[in-house]
Amino acid sequence: MAGSTRTTPDADGYALAYERAGTGSPVLLLHGWPGDRGDWAAVAHLLADAGTADVVWPDLRGFGESDKHEGGDVAAAGQARSALALLDELGIERAVVAGYDVGSRVAQTLATEHPDRVAALVLAPPLPGAGRRVLEPEAAAEFWYQHFHRLGLPEQVIDGRPDAVRAYLRHFWQHWSGPDFTVEEERLDRLTERYSAPGAFTASVGWYRSGSGMIARSLAEEPPANRITVPTTVLWPEHDPLFPRAWSDRLDDWFEKVDLRPLDGVGHFSPVEAPDRWAAVLTEVVEGGRG
Repeated sequence: MAGSTRTTPDADGYALAYERAGTGSPVLLLHGWPGDRGDWAAVAHLLADAGTADVVWPDLRGFGESDKHEGGDVAAAGQARSALALLDELGIERAVVAGYDVGSRVAQTLATEHPDRVAALVLAPPLPGAGRRVLEPEAAAEFWYQHFHRLGLPEQVIDGRPDAVRAYLRHFWQHWSGPDFTVEEERLDRLTERYSAPGAFTASVGWYRSGSGMIARSLAEEPPANRITVPTTVLWPEHDPLFPRAWSDRLDDWFEKVDLRPLDGVGHFSPVEAPDRWAAVLTEVVEGGRG
């Protein structure tokens, strides 16, 4: 990745590392676990090189080169505060916000709490509406890692151990991706470096320890009294073992204006697996006047 810039610490004391490229309508790209801002690099440069957008893609709190504070707030609300502080620091009044995995939840929180700052959402799962289906046998077999992350074992068997980190990350990048995708060794090299510094892996799973994981959220969720008003496009991958397309049937309960589109042929890491299609949809959203 290119060199990053760091924000000044926000009100919670977190500084984010981010990259920025291009000119035009602002677009903020939010990554997932087990990744970092590099998940969006190809999409960002496609948009920037086309002259489509002013693109910003940060490492979230607790990830990559951004700050990691023991006991800090890395749940969705805290992450959204840092994202808002980043927009403020860059002088961006409104942005199209895109996210997948953790980044999707953060983007939804930002649109819920600060709809005036979000011109449009472009999301991949997780999305609300799964409910108790997360407890079905097929789902339970996939979400085991969220229980594991809430134990003390990650510190004992993974954190600070590059070989263990690499093997653990490789499992997810292989198992969650589509049938035609093979994770590059260079990507694993970089992610291993980011995740294997002492304390880094533990910081990354703070998301799950905060109760922000899919199981905890899905079992507690109820359709809101006020739906998200920001225009939303949802790209739902075909081969994501975590999020079956059948779980897209309740999006209207949470979003006033939602456009659901299938993203065929790819798995969970859709910005990495299909950057051209993400860039095309983001260009459509921006040029359609919603950015």
